[in-house]
Amino acid sequence: MFDSSLPAEFALIARHFGPLAGPAALGLGDDAALLVPPPGRELVLTVDAMIAGVHFLPDDPPDLIGRKLLRVNLSDLAAKGATPIGYLMTVAAPRDTPDGWFARFAAGLAQDQQEYAVTLLGGDTTSTPGPIALSLTILGHVAPGTMVRRAGAQPGDGIWVTGTIGDGALGLAVALGKLADPTGHLLQRYRLPQPRVGLAIAGVASAGMDISDGLVQDLGHLCRASNLAAEVDTTALPLSPPAQKAGADWLPTILTGGDDYELLLSVPPDREAALRQAARDAGMPVTRVGSFRAGPPGVMVRGPNGKPLSLARGGWSHF
Repeated sequence: MFDSSLPAEFALIARHFGPLAGPAALGLGDDAALLVPPPGRELVLTVDAMIAGVHFLPDDPPDLIGRKLLRVNLSDLAAKGATPIGYLMTVAAPRDTPDGWFARFAAGLAQDQQEYAVTLLGGDTTSTPGPIALSLTILGHVAPGTMVRRAGAQPGDGIWVTGTIGDGALGLAVALGKLADPTGHLLQRYRLPQPRVGLAIAGVASAGMDISDGLVQDLGHLCRASNLAAEVDTTALPLSPPAQKAGADWLPTILTGGDDYELLLSVPPDREAALRQAARDAGMPVTRVGSFRAGPPGVMVRGPNGKPLSLARGGWSHF
């Protein structure tokens, strides 16, 4: 007689990921989800992958890994001015991964699902001989024609960022034993980004994206998309007290290290007041750090002495 009990993979899914599923997931018992988008809205979709040893350290707490996976995708939606709906997720882990790891990973997701009002829609699990590999595709929605794109910046637009810059990259240095972090702030910022969901940038920002690969490199993406040059004033960079305490030697890391997951926005001068008001409404700090100008696409960074700063690299590269 055929044994109809759940195979190990499906038992794991039911045990850890079933409680995360919303109605559209159909109990995670079908081959697809069935989602009805909000009336009169356009869908926005984005995906990010995280690999152990590349995007997180193998001994990072599993709950924080789950929360970071969700949050880096929420950050992409925030940069588009989108409201989150739910997500699809793929988990590839070695066969000897303890069940407790999955339990803590799912608990982290559950915590942030509640905070950001999203649910699991479906996904896949598989074993791998290599490190843990995670992928998450998140869906959001915007009013028709309002998604903030990378292209669209104009000469004279200000370059604005949310929050503070450099904490994530410095936090990785802390995790690797290269930098002291008495307060734990930097390490926490690396392990647990703060996606700027809820900042009303539609109709305010002319272009935007989130900062994942370093301020200079991601600003270069905006420059190429809009065929403009950009100039950044390092004295205007918003730095946390621990980042300030790290000292000037860490400035290149702050500019190029990545893992900030703050928003990088192009804002026309006549909309700056609207951005400041939106930031106050959302309880999020924003800072103008430079401007766009006509010219070949590229980023000039001026150091504290006002002279152009030479950087060995522009930012994180995936290859």
